[in-house]
Amino acid sequence: MSELSDDYDKAGFGGSLGFGKSPALILIDAAKAYIEPEAPLYVGSEDAFQSMILLTSMARESNVPIIFTRVEYARGGLDGGLFYEKVDALSVFQHGEPLGEFDNRLEPLDEDIVVTKQYPSAFFGTSLVSTLNALRIDTCLFAGFSTSGCVRASALDALQHGFRPIVIPEACGDRDPAVQAANLFDLQQKYADLKDLASVQNYLIGIASD
Repeated sequence: MSELSDDYDKAGFGGSLGFGKSPALILIDAAKAYIEPEAPLYVGSEDAFQSMILLTSMARESNVPIIFTRVEYARGGLDGGLFYEKVDALSVFQHGEPLGEFDNRLEPLDEDIVVTKQYPSAFFGTSLVSTLNALRIDTCLFAGFSTSGCVRASALDALQHGFRPIVIPEACGDRDPAVQAANLFDLQQKYADLKDLASVQNYLIGIASD
């Protein structure tokens, strides 16, 4: 991996965007579908889920807005388009399906924002851009499932909409360690900054003290 990193560095990739002044935490699809072992989309990342819980507590202590995303389709997936047709497992997110619900260890509070989506990106077909702009947000802190899917798509769209995307690796999960590593590497090189929990905690403490 070091040789690959050197090659990307020489080509001019891997720059740093840094933290902005006004962050929001965006928790991508913290649904039972990714957390419960019997679910078809299970990612086997309990450690990542625990890090999401810790990250949420940090954000609350710093009075940082928290945005939960969730996936929901009409029965039969009529509003899911080609994405629903492509991925059979998305049927677990039909309206009323229990696996589409939040895990009871990490659920939105009344003051949190919930964005319902049908596609990988939290921005596509939703009001998220308008919400972030109204809150004067300049930095999106991303955690959730899965890294190669909805986290990656959301981080890319954040960049394209003018928000600083920060991905927290410990708080993201995927089905396979190799897929996780490859997508985190690519995000860091091209589309987002990777920051560990300790760095994000220090940042949030600084935000709270300003």
